[in-house]
Amino acid sequence: MSGLFEDVSRRYEAGHAKAPPALWIDPRIHEIDSFKPAAVLIAMTERERPGMLLLHRPSNMRAHPGQIAFPGGRIDPGETPVQAALREANEELGIDPGDVRVIGTSDRYRTGSGYEITPVIGVVPPDLDIHPNPAEVAQWFEAPVDFVLDRANQMTRTIDWEGRQHSFIEIVWSDQRQDHVIWGVTGAILHNLAGRLEWHES
Repeated sequence: MSGLFEDVSRRYEAGHAKAPPALWIDPRIHEIDSFKPAAVLIAMTERERPGMLLLHRPSNMRAHPGQIAFPGGRIDPGETPVQAALREANEELGIDPGDVRVIGTSDRYRTGSGYEITPVIGVVPPDLDIHPNPAEVAQWFEAPVDFVLDRANQMTRTIDWEGRQHSFIEIVWSDQRQDHVIWGVTGAILHNLAGRLEWHES
């Protein structure tokens, strides 16, 4: 039996060798002239049922308060997306960059707030000693990869906001403590990644 790193690498290479799947985009990006580069780490845990590390942003943050996100942030001058994602994961969750086996980057996602986000896919050991930074992380959790990357669990929702209708992807993962509602940028990135990795396929 191959390990998670080999499995995800196989899916990554096969998925990214094809033409891009139908990607979810934010229509507001057509009103933006330039984007600030950012990166996030999609960390999958090496266990029998692989998980994915996600976090809740504090409710007092100026940007995306209370939302579920991947560890990540702006790319500093001179950094690559991989370096930025690993640095941010270390700053936010205390993940040692040496514990991350990087597989590669996936489709960049442009946000209506003016960011161009590069998802960095990596595999980490199970049960890492996580030390969340309270200034940036209210709590963290691990959701099953096969659940969040299953298109059947990715619901399309529509809301009225600022005089417009906005559609978004919503994924609700429930553990023993609470319902985790994943949506917005994180939901869109997961939707696009699902089209690349085809996790529902054997």
